[in-house]
Amino acid sequence: MAGRFLVEQKTLLSILSSMQPICSKRTTIDATSSILFHVGHKELTLKGTDLEISLQSTCSINNSSFTETESFLVPGRRVFDMVKELEGDIECILEDQQLSLKAGSVHLGLNIKDADAFPPFPERIENLMHLDAAFLVELLDKVAFLIPQNNANPSLNGLFLEFSPDGLTMTTTDGHCLAQVKTQKYTLPEEKRWLLPRRAIFEIKKILETSENATIFLGTCGNQLVFSGESFNFFTKLLADQFPQYRPIMQKEGFAPALLDRSNLVKTLRRSACLLSGQFLATKFNFQKEHLQVSMENKEVGTLHEQLPLQEFKGEALDIRFYAPYLLNGLQAFSEKDVRFYLKNGTKPIIFEAPHENYNLTYLVMPVSPSAR
Repeated sequence: MAGRFLVEQKTLLSILSSMQPICSKRTTIDATSSILFHVGHKELTLKGTDLEISLQSTCSINNSSFTETESFLVPGRRVFDMVKELEGDIECILEDQQLSLKAGSVHLGLNIKDADAFPPFPERIENLMHLDAAFLVELLDKVAFLIPQNNANPSLNGLFLEFSPDGLTMTTTDGHCLAQVKTQKYTLPEEKRWLLPRRAIFEIKKILETSENATIFLGTCGNQLVFSGESFNFFTKLLADQFPQYRPIMQKEGFAPALLDRSNLVKTLRRSACLLSGQFLATKFNFQKEHLQVSMENKEVGTLHEQLPLQEFKGEALDIRFYAPYLLNGLQAFSEKDVRFYLKNGTKPIIFEAPHENYNLTYLVMPVSPSAR
């Protein structure tokens, strides 16, 4: 095989950059550290996979001498490092099992391998719906932060995505807290449920944040979920574990609503967290009719006592304890001046809610036992 083509450096570098987390992950197949190049007369297609997530991206090329598609493997990290140091149009020359890269007076060469060593790539995508890319990123931002990295319970290490005739729901939990966002903007006539791994969520989020695609398609490909843009297809395998039955804990029957200034609450929680000194110590919250008393004691560091104005609380006086970082973690997803929440007793969660124009956000935190350290 022999031939040449021109490709713009910034375009190629962007694609290679998005594939680095994939080709740099160790797998049982050596070829996954390489990127599969398909060169045609007008288009270059690159494919990367680590057997769990896969990415296919295309870009246009100029002055291609290829009349038929040629395929070969290029070391993923090395080609990225080389292209990063070039500028302008890159002339790519394929000859004698080597890919040469020329830009100005620079001439680099990379050994290539046969494409047959590359594992089978997902095909035959069945599109289900189109989604607004910016809106999807906004929804993911509200819940993805809570996905654990390596929880002992595998079912928690992902985002639970649900579609129904009523809308779209995303739910995450680390076993102590739960975040959920719901929207009626997107529906499917039949219920669909998928548990997406944490890594896939953060990779597709990065791709969408840097892509110019205003609309993407959500589809399936065998046992994989696919996010597709104008020039890319992102595939992810799904977690087979059963996501926890979360609906009972979200019921608010018998709960009393209340309202707090979010900024003041966040500042109090941060001061409380300053006293933790790496220890798991609960902060005490005493809810009264018109104010909230917050207190915490760390015998090795110091104490905190603060009072915050409380609005619209009609429940009975209540003492309840929470781990301050759990509350802080979720309040970052809220942007309202005042945050609304619901309480029942010392064994039930605190449930924060915020309705928006196109979605509703919920965040709940389980209380800490008074004797917990």
